[in-house]
Parts: sequence; structure tokens; C-alpha cells
Amino acid sequence: MATKRLKIPPTKSTLLVLKRKVAFLELGCSLLERKKELLTRLVYERLKQYRALRTDAKAALETAYYWLGITHTRMGSRSLQQAALGLNPPLEVKILPRSSIGVQYPAITADRLPLQPVGLLGTDSSFDETRRYLADMVVLLARLGEAETALWRLLEEQRKTQKRVNALKYNVIPRYHTTIHFIRSTLEEEDRNTLFQIKVLRERLHQ
Repeated sequence: MATKRLKIPPTKSTLLVLKRKVAFLELGCSLLERKKELLTRLVYERLKQYRALRTDAKAALETAYYWLGITHTRMGSRSLQQAALGLNPPLEVKILPRSSIGVQYPAITADRLPLQPVGLLGTDSSFDETRRYLADMVVLLARLGEAETALWRLLEEQRKTQKRVNALKYNVIPRYHTTIHFIRSTLEEEDRNTLFQIKVLRERLHQ
């Protein structure tokens, strides 16, 4: 299927404008392709990180709930709830904006804080272990959430960039080239007609 040309007058000034525009579009397409390559590299890096964090988070989740089960069995629901009342959060979480190649996503830092002491009455030694493992689990889940959010946003930006590259490469730029070729052909034909008419006039003058 032939590429449709732009509907503009075939003049020399138009030809000059189109040449400048197509050079700009080709530069833009080249930069977008470079961006797509960088995004692809970042996606693979983030995917590797996400898979590793997901494995670690799953293991931490299993360990934390194992200890929670032990503590629940030894202390019971009521004592466990009473012991947890008034405890300060064992983590300090910060969420800041971060950007990679124009893609913004939240950067999460979760730092462990020292465990708050609790009274020994009515508690079991496993209670501190449970608190420690639950805090470790939350740290990993925070990092996993950051990695997953960044991964999906990078993938979305990669998809959008690919669409822009395809639009320029297979639609916009070919239309400009087709139009430039048409205008050149039209101008050359006009020049040939003009030269022919000049030649005819000269021949008539010399008769």
C-alpha cells in the first residue's frame, strides 16, 4: 500500500520547510529509539530485582507467620492483643519521589527501629521473635512494593515510547518523504516544461 502524502502546495519554499521538518522528525525518532533501549535495559534490571525481592518476601512472610502462630498458641488471642496495645511502630518509613528516564515512581525506605521493651507478665519469649520477623517482613514488602510500582511504570513508558517510534517510523516520516519526492518530481516537471517552452520560443525567434 502506497504511503499517503501530505496535502500541501508543491512549491520550493514548502520543499525547504519539509526537509527541515523531516530532519527534525528523524532526530526525534532516533532519540526515542535510544530511550526505548534504555527503558528496556531498566525493565530487565527491575524485573530481576523484583523476582529476587518477591522470593525473599515470600520466605520472610512464611517465617513471620510461623512465629506468629507459635506466639498465638502460647499466649492466646487476648493476651497477644493486650501485649501489642500501645507499642510504637517498629519501622520508620519514608516515601520520596524518584525518576528514571522521565518515569516517576515512589522510592520507599523502611528502617528497622529498636524493639520497644514489654512487660514480662503474660508474654512469651517468642513474642519478641515474632515482632522482629514481622518487622523484617514489612521492610521487604515495602521494597517489593517500590520495585513492582517502578517495574509497571517503566513497562508502561516503554510501551508508549514504542508506539511513538512506530508512528514516526512507519507513518509520519514516510508521509514526509513521499511528499518531498512528489514535490521534487512536480518541480522538476515544471522546470522541464519551462525549458521546453523557452526552447520553442527561441526556435520561433530564429525562424
